[in-house]
Amino acid sequence: MRLSREKKNVGVLGLCQVLFNTGRGLTFVASGLVSEGVFDAGVLVTIPITMMLIGTAAGTLPSALLMRRIGRKAGFVVGSLIGTGGALLGALAIIEVQFVLFNASIFLFGLYSGFAQQYRFAAADVASADFKATAIALVLAAGVMGAFTGPYSAIIGKEWIDGAAFAGSFLILAGSTLLSGLVVLGIDIPKLTKAEFDDPGRPLLEIFRAPVVIAAVIAATFSYIVMNLLMTVTPISMQYGYSFGDGDVALVISWHVVGMFAPGFVTGSLIKRFGTLRIITVGLALLTGAVAVALLGVEFWHFWVSLFLLGCGWNFAFTGGTTLLTEIDTPSERAKLQGTNDFIVFTAVAVASLVSGAVYQLLGWNWVNILAVPMIFIAMAAVTWLALTRRRERIAAPAE
Repeated sequence: MRLSREKKNVGVLGLCQVLFNTGRGLTFVASGLVSEGVFDAGVLVTIPITMMLIGTAAGTLPSALLMRRIGRKAGFVVGSLIGTGGALLGALAIIEVQFVLFNASIFLFGLYSGFAQQYRFAAADVASADFKATAIALVLAAGVMGAFTGPYSAIIGKEWIDGAAFAGSFLILAGSTLLSGLVVLGIDIPKLTKAEFDDPGRPLLEIFRAPVVIAAVIAATFSYIVMNLLMTVTPISMQYGYSFGDGDVALVISWHVVGMFAPGFVTGSLIKRFGTLRIITVGLALLTGAVAVALLGVEFWHFWVSLFLLGCGWNFAFTGGTTLLTEIDTPSERAKLQGTNDFIVFTAVAVASLVSGAVYQLLGWNWVNILAVPMIFIAMAAVTWLALTRRRERIAAPAE
């Protein structure tokens, strides 16, 4: 019975992840191109993506706490309604050529993204210990179907409304976001019991002193920063810096999203076989490879291979970081731990997004990649520290 519920939740949440990734892929492609082509934003070209990430950061902890009170299902529906409103506002902002309004709309979609980040955690809520890593990885993996639907939806909707490029794309975004709120009604995750709800758990500072939490947060945060640094400015760099067409941009972003989510079909199994820290390390090595390829040149294949490796590296490192967190959470502590983790991750990523646009406009594409290198080293140092800490604990255990 338990396994049946696990599979059902993974299926429902996986479909929600598909719809979310469709919307996110659409937004990443369309927002930068709208900023440059419609609003001529200059050094502010990545502001919309930054606003989405600020919205995501702002939505993470409130969404987790709201779901703790009203349950996962109702919480996800609330998030989808916020995102739908934001998408419709985005279409209106493009039609009216209002850059501030457009950024407000992307912020609202970001709030929905804060709710959607909980899909991976929700899959693990009622999963057995052996199935948690697989459940998380499979829900993330399902997003690979959005690899092509997202970027190409942006292109398909570009000319729907005469004189308002990409306004139609945001109507597609509204549809996919609303549909996610209907699909999520099928999940089977019970609310917390009264005893679980009343139990405050350990203080947050005490939880975040644990080496496993420190390493998990650092690995997830810096791998996401690296991924976002390169992905955010890639469409702008390709189209406006190196004169690639819409189709080339969409293809590169699509394969990037494939890299982000396709490995998830095996990431859970790899974690069970080789251990979480080894998989995170492989992910960080792939991120290093992505930067190296990007620095080799600016032909189409450089962008394509680099962004694909970037996606794969993010999948291993981010899934591993998420899995580390589930090793110590309890039902009473889950909301504040998961919400605070995502708040830290997306606040840092929002800052990185803003910086990436300025770095690209002032210094160029290569420096965006160079900026990613120390981020990878910091994450690698955290993982190495946790591995050494665990080794010392194992050596000391027999003596005790």
